[in-house]
Amino acid sequence: MNSLIRSTARCIRSGAAVCLLRPVEGSVRAASARFFCASTDLQKDLGEMVKKDKVVVFMKGTPAQPMCGFSNAVVQILRMHGVDHYASYNVLEDQDLREGVKVFSNWPTIPQVYFNGEFVGGCDILLQMHQNGDLVDELKKLGIRSALLDAEKESK
Repeated sequence: MNSLIRSTARCIRSGAAVCLLRPVEGSVRAASARFFCASTDLQKDLGEMVKKDKVVVFMKGTPAQPMCGFSNAVVQILRMHGVDHYASYNVLEDQDLREGVKVFSNWPTIPQVYFNGEFVGGCDILLQMHQNGDLVDELKKLGIRSALLDAEKESK
């Protein structure tokens, strides 16, 4: 709620708080320009969030308690590779974040994975990278040695 108040105040100070009227299915709906201003701020914040850590995951729930199967799969794949330290953001706690990250990445689903600020993809892409070995290479570029390499050595 505080972020909503801060965003509204920021927009009012900038002169952006204007009421926009749009016809929707025969009725007129009002949409505050605050949303568009906050949206711009959120996109800027998201740009900073994805660059803050080597690995960033926007997911439903937390790594300790994923709230959907796809988010759980991403957590398990990262865990198999020994990636335990990464930033995760629970999109279920913030509807603006949930919708904003989809706009930011131009990707319609959650979870979303970023490496060094670059969008990698969702669960399906990460799973494919895991299966074909590309994930080991991408993690190496981040300076992260995949635990699967060590497991492979031990099994020989």
